[in-house]
Amino acid sequence: MDKLHGHELLEQERDAQLDRHLALLARMTQEFTTSLDIEETLNNAIEQMMVYMNAEAASIFLLENDDTELVCRACAGPIKLIGLHLPADQGIVGSTVKQNHVQMVRDVSSDPDFTTQVDEKTGFTTRSILCAPLTVKDKKLGAIEVINKKTADGLFASDDQHILTALASSAALAIHNAAMASALLEQERIQHELELAREIQGNLLPDSRGPDFPVHGYNLPMREVSGDFFDHFSLPDGRIVFNLADVSGKGMNAALLMAKTSSLFHCLGKTQTAPGKLLAMVNNEVHENSTRGMFVTMVGGIYDPVSDEITLANAGHQPPLLQHSNGRFEEIQGAAPPLGIVPDIEFTETTLKLGDGTLYIYTDGVTEAQQNGQMLGEEGLMTMISAHRDKPVAARLNAMFASLQREGRQLHDDVTVLVIEKPAPAPALCLEMPAKARELKSLRESSRDTVLAAGSSSAQAESIVLAISEAASNIIKHAYGHEDGRIEVDISVEWPQLVIVLRDYADIVDVDKIRPRALEDVRPGGLGVHFMQQLMDSLSYTVREDGRGNRLEMRITIQ
Repeated sequence: MDKLHGHELLEQERDAQLDRHLALLARMTQEFTTSLDIEETLNNAIEQMMVYMNAEAASIFLLENDDTELVCRACAGPIKLIGLHLPADQGIVGSTVKQNHVQMVRDVSSDPDFTTQVDEKTGFTTRSILCAPLTVKDKKLGAIEVINKKTADGLFASDDQHILTALASSAALAIHNAAMASALLEQERIQHELELAREIQGNLLPDSRGPDFPVHGYNLPMREVSGDFFDHFSLPDGRIVFNLADVSGKGMNAALLMAKTSSLFHCLGKTQTAPGKLLAMVNNEVHENSTRGMFVTMVGGIYDPVSDEITLANAGHQPPLLQHSNGRFEEIQGAAPPLGIVPDIEFTETTLKLGDGTLYIYTDGVTEAQQNGQMLGEEGLMTMISAHRDKPVAARLNAMFASLQREGRQLHDDVTVLVIEKPAPAPALCLEMPAKARELKSLRESSRDTVLAAGSSSAQAESIVLAISEAASNIIKHAYGHEDGRIEVDISVEWPQLVIVLRDYADIVDVDKIRPRALEDVRPGGLGVHFMQQLMDSLSYTVREDGRGNRLEMRITIQ
């Protein structure tokens, strides 16, 4: 009976011990999974492990510095080891990590892996060690150790090994998840900073000045931030200063140098209008402060609309292309090195007459665009320019960049183009016609020519022409009731919108009664107002300026 009773007591003790093990493991696991501060949690956990396992000290070492060192990140006991660095291949901790296996050393003095340097530095005496690896899916993270069992024999037992192994698994998973979460937060932070940098960079580029301005630019960055930039601004005397540049390298360093160089040019260019001298001043500033051998290629110049002359200087950039009025291309050569390489350089200037030609300045991202392994090259660029030559500049640039992206080409670099071309006279139509249906065909033809000249696509032009015809037809039928009358039609450009105005001399209509017929009301006619409202950005009915009739204004963004 005594033996049976003793066996029952032993089983009860084992069950109680197992319950304590499971309770500790559950508590540690919950703390690991809910903690927002993994280092604080590890220090709390190692303290509880040390007390629970009745040890004199405990510590957690993690692999760092490309897994060449083990660094103490949590500890408990009389000696504070946090921040201690050990070679990853030395000591019992290093051996545990290397072998990825629990080590129970009952007498460290007889273990060849044990090193005494920590004891010698701290004055602590290590007698026995139980060390378990921290591993997640064969990914070695470090090790957790407890030191000197506080029992009569000072030895750790197999039960200690089991509980430490379980706790090590839970701790390893928590450390791994914390590292993943930290990396994700860092990635999100970097992404946010890149988006902010791109927004700042975009603000450095000049706004479009519309079709009446002779300088136009387009920039397509390949990453969040760009190493390309362009600028243009007007001087008080009407001349226009411009540049286009390409910073060596990629990413944030290139973007920062881009911002600095752009700001330098913009600031100095307001007082120094000789392109050669301006580039020399920018070059010295960039050379003095640039790092890691970075440099900037640039074409900078000034355009005088009165004399029709362009004066420019080239710092190591691709030669600009001048397309003459007969379609022939001419390269404008330059021989100076890029900005930032050598100080005190003289940059020669070239002066040319723009005439009815167009000057194209571009970065190498354009000509290096690849399709089926073949680069576009200068010949391909000239072919592309010629294919869209008849379009207004803004529409031409849009078509060129759409072609670069649409035709299966791979872009490996930022793409930027600057175009200088004398603005064509603003397309306009101003006619007066009899309020007769037979005049609508002539109106459609005149309107189509004007709308296409303004830069609308063929599809958009046909819709706009149809809307104008419907509006005139409504005036003929409803305002005049097929009686004699006159209709005035004006078409003008207020970039980027096309403005269409129709006036009549009929009785003033009640605007509230001009409503589109319901679409489900299926019968001929009556859908013109609905069509115009759907097509146009805005549509308004008012009384004529002189009060003698009605005025309809329609606006639509040119596409």
